[in-house]
Amino acid sequence: MTITDWLDADATAQAEARARGELTSEALMAATLERIAARNPALTAIVALREADALMAEARAADETAPRSWLHGLPIAVKDLVDVAGIRSTSGSPIYADHVPKTDGLLAHRLRQAGAILIGKTNVPEFGLGSHSMNPVYGTTLNPYDTTRSAGGSSGGAGAALAARMVAVADGSDAMGSLRNPAGWNNIYSLRPTWGLIPGEPGGDMYMHPLSTLGPMARSPRDVAGLLQILAQPDPRVPLARSLPPLDPGRDVAGLRLGWLADWGGAYPMEEGILDTCATALEALDALGCIVEPLPAPFPASDIWQSWTTLRSFAQAGAHRSLYADPTQRALLKPEMQWEIERGLALDAEAVLRASELRSAWFARAARLFETYDALILPSAQCWPFPAAWRYPQEITGRALDTYHRWMEVVTPVSLLGLPAVTLPAGFGGPHDLPIGLQVFARPGADPALLTLAEAYDAATRWPDRRPPPVSQTVPPAAR
Repeated sequence: MTITDWLDADATAQAEARARGELTSEALMAATLERIAARNPALTAIVALREADALMAEARAADETAPRSWLHGLPIAVKDLVDVAGIRSTSGSPIYADHVPKTDGLLAHRLRQAGAILIGKTNVPEFGLGSHSMNPVYGTTLNPYDTTRSAGGSSGGAGAALAARMVAVADGSDAMGSLRNPAGWNNIYSLRPTWGLIPGEPGGDMYMHPLSTLGPMARSPRDVAGLLQILAQPDPRVPLARSLPPLDPGRDVAGLRLGWLADWGGAYPMEEGILDTCATALEALDALGCIVEPLPAPFPASDIWQSWTTLRSFAQAGAHRSLYADPTQRALLKPEMQWEIERGLALDAEAVLRASELRSAWFARAARLFETYDALILPSAQCWPFPAAWRYPQEITGRALDTYHRWMEVVTPVSLLGLPAVTLPAGFGGPHDLPIGLQVFARPGADPALLTLAEAYDAATRWPDRRPPPVSQTVPPAAR
């Protein structure tokens, strides 16, 4: 295999070739930097890229030391919501445009301890809000399958970098679809793990309303599983932790009972072609011996939305109220963040309690469903990748959307309960022949079973083998 072949392979194959002596970290790093130079200018997926000389020196050092893990000596770019020592870490906000941490955040520390070489960051929307990776610091991440379209978010930079073969494995995070939407739109895999499996950053509130989680992304389920094993280690400083059950990639998936929720009984508007494309993808699961059954909406979508938006605003206000209180910093916050904080500050105790009660009721209903079904399935998004010049969609199939994130409402049943969800590439469709995905979710702790299903599905479909077209070095001004 040539070095180009190794760049196009998954991270597990790269690691195995390195262990056999067929590939060096030095050669892989040189080729990675060359590919980033060729493809990233048209995509803005990787940001804050470190100096080549320093990266090459680290790669040579990796070749001369004993492996710390399967990730040893492999290049990885860290999502720009995570602090990385010595690398500009902005969260996509002009408030932190010059922030260079002196210490690693927990996730970056674990990657570094595993021997990965941290080459830079992956682009995000400001503070991760909006599921469209645009910000005033770096600009907009574009979709490798159509560079006039969004790559999604908030892990959009990671998704685009993976699809464009600039990195082989990446971290992401997910509150409202931020692992699932970009995975679906970039024709790759991701796992939103059971909440508590991967510890968040120790500090601030770690008890009240867990909504977001870190997670792995890759072009193969085995890479997703491999990165999960490195990141899913309890930290004594972080409460409510879970332990990762043993993975079983060889388990037969025949006989699994899967419930297809489609558009939640019409509650979630879907652009034309999404349900048809997803239904075709379900045929691959059926061919594997899974039993796929259509399900009516199991719980009022309006109650899930009320609970989610209340708790989300409450959490955003708690995390960012100090920025809002400073008029100078407030002026630098995106309008969507100001809206979230203002909503959160206006909430009373009764509203928060009511949101928690609705959340609890949906959890109880979901638990009963999982007595019958091994997993449930929804589309990964309600629309195809939209024009990158938009802030967000204003309507879907003629139905007006009343908030900046209503177009992603389909992810909230999973997010609200902190359930594990694997994103499977579902194929291509719509008027522009673009990717979409399936979010397959299950009871808490079912992460290994979901990864086993993803492995079988990948072997049967190989959707990530359909690569993006060659990218142009120029980008339409409207996309910036």
